[in-house]
Amino acid sequence: MATNISTIYLDATIEKVWNTLTKPELVKQWQYGSDLITDWKIGNKIRFKNEWEGQVFEQWGTILDVVTNKKIKYSLFFPRPELEDKPENYFIMSYILSEENEKIKLEIIQEDNRPGAVQEEPQGEENPILQGLKALIES
Repeated sequence: MATNISTIYLDATIEKVWNTLTKPELVKQWQYGSDLITDWKIGNKIRFKNEWEGQVFEQWGTILDVVTNKKIKYSLFFPRPELEDKPENYFIMSYILSEENEKIKLEIIQEDNRPGAVQEEPQGEENPILQGLKALIES
């Protein structure tokens, strides 16, 4: 299994970071323009949908855990021609929030057991998605 971790420190309130991770209108601004569809209730569905060059792309899964201002965890399936939509082809996304040195520490953990999953070096501020997230939160 590949476990890929990205960590970023944010100069904002924990509530602002939480809202940026959970409110669809804010997620759209840092997550490739994706529409987020979920009610954040454990056991319910989550879906990301976006359009790029006239094609619609979707990912879907299930909310596994939510602790307000602390943690989000969900499974996600990203369709590929060689992958069936079955549990072993889903990956797990976790967002963990904590306070450290008067900043908010955000850890994003992807646990990936799919065929061809790649173990990456830990990432931080150099990750373009995290740069966009940081710019949005700290603006």
